[in-house]
Amino acid sequence: MSENTPDDAILPEKPRRKRGPLVGVILAVVVVLVAVVLIVVNTTSDSGTSAGHTTVKIGVTDASSDYWKTFRQIAADNGIDLELVNFSDYTQANPALAQGQLDVNLFQHLLFLANYNVSANQDLTPIGSTYVVPLSLYSRKHATVADIPQGGQIAIPNDPTNQARALLVLQSAGLISLRGGGNVLSTPAEIDQAASKVTVTPVDASQTVAALPSVDGAIVNNNFALDANLDPSKALFNDDPANPSAEPYINTFVTRAQDKDNPTYLKLAQLYRDPRVAGEVKAESKNTAVLVERPNTDLQAILDRLEQTVRAAKK
Repeated sequence: MSENTPDDAILPEKPRRKRGPLVGVILAVVVVLVAVVLIVVNTTSDSGTSAGHTTVKIGVTDASSDYWKTFRQIAADNGIDLELVNFSDYTQANPALAQGQLDVNLFQHLLFLANYNVSANQDLTPIGSTYVVPLSLYSRKHATVADIPQGGQIAIPNDPTNQARALLVLQSAGLISLRGGGNVLSTPAEIDQAASKVTVTPVDASQTVAALPSVDGAIVNNNFALDANLDPSKALFNDDPANPSAEPYINTFVTRAQDKDNPTYLKLAQLYRDPRVAGEVKAESKNTAVLVERPNTDLQAILDRLEQTVRAAKK
């Protein structure tokens, strides 16, 4: 037999039986039943989702975090199937959302969003607050803020967002004074040296921990502090999530402006407050993350103010 010859090609054709009307009816019924079964299968077994579920594509930067497994299950129990899209570069998640490649993203605080909206002429919108991770002052030489001597030296991150926030933290701690009270875009040039107790030394954020042995203190981002096994409970000072100065750093769910009232997206933001998710988020941050519950009208008002500040700075 040739390799290219189908097996049934060498078999005689089977005689065809005449079908009576009853057989035709039976065949018609079978066809209808098969079609119904296929419709049911297609509507209940699409990529593992069930009837009535809505898939939401969400952009994140920490898809490997344990709490996402819990959050996805809770969302699924409420009819929402989460598709995580992870970004290693923080600059990619907002353009992807603006271009419709995502439905929602969750990775940024309001100041980051304000900078993006102004620079990209966009109107991405916060639809649910999540948490603030305090920015903290650590020291290997002193046990309290009061122990830091006059003329002491403090290392701070040198990137614009964290630098300004670090200056506001130091001002709240009573270690420096910023002319005009400072804002989310303040720089060391605005420090009133005569009214300040310490001087600041900007360094790369990743080097703030390394600077600790040679300075009186350092403002260290939470991720670098945890990587270095610094104990957050031993921080000398951090910004207060209840203080207006911490409002720009509220992390939020974000979507396009036209989707801000989408009930599924709003439900997702609400489900994030489930104690099971909140507990895992806090545990992962070693209890530094502070959950924040602010109405969306507040979040938008804060964003509007931040965007005005950013625009004014660009003039």
